Amino acid sequence: MKFLPCCACDRRRSSRRSAALLPPPLLLLLLLPRAAAAPLPAADSSGEAELEEPAARRAPLPASLGLARLLRARAAELQLELCNKFTVCENSMEMLMQNDLNLPQVTEDDGCLLDGFNEDKCLRKISSGLYTFRTYLEYVKETFTSEKQHVDSLCNSTERLAHIIRQMVINPDEVIIPDSATQESLHKKLKSNKKWIEKITIHLILRDFTSFMEKTMRAVRYLKHTRSFSV
Repeated sequence: MKFLPCCACDRRRSSRRSAALLPPPLLLLLLLPRAAAAPLPAADSSGEAELEEPAARRAPLPASLGLARLLRARAAELQLELCNKFTVCENSMEMLMQNDLNLPQVTEDDGCLLDGFNEDKCLRKISSGLYTFRTYLEYVKETFTSEKQHVDSLCNSTERLAHIIRQMVINPDEVIIPDSATQESLHKKLKSNKKWIEKITIHLILRDFTSFMEKTMRAVRYLKHTRSFSV
């Protein structure tokens, strides 16, 4: 009686023949148990994070430059209106009075000049100064009533720019924001002015604010066109 060939036997014989044909090193590899695939080492993302951080802080630069230009132009227009309506102009004799308003200024020590430019120190100064100007501009809004709507827009945009620039500072908590008590004290001091010097005070505030915005524009423009924030 003839039996049909066993398929499994044929496969075993074929496998033994194939194994016999393999070189010894390859045969050894086949006999070893398969090891689990080792996971690839995780990519180091610390470098990417370091690159993304300055790029994120750089993003608001174009918007802040445009807003700074707008604020500077609005303040200059209000100065002109004050001069036309009340003849309180830059060359008025009253301008010789002592200025004890302690308005925010950008100085050489603030790191905003091209020589010795310090981007983070400069941005902290600008943001802090804008937050401080808020109370002064509120006084202008209350006393320059014929331009109240325009000054109100100036106040809101100033606070917005202060916030935008604060986000570009490495540690935003280092930006000095006057607390409510400080603002209230300054407001009372400004309101105590006699009526005849109200307009002079408004002029001085708008004049120094315009100058502050000009220096802000130069600093932000410099940042925008240098590699200070580049990666």
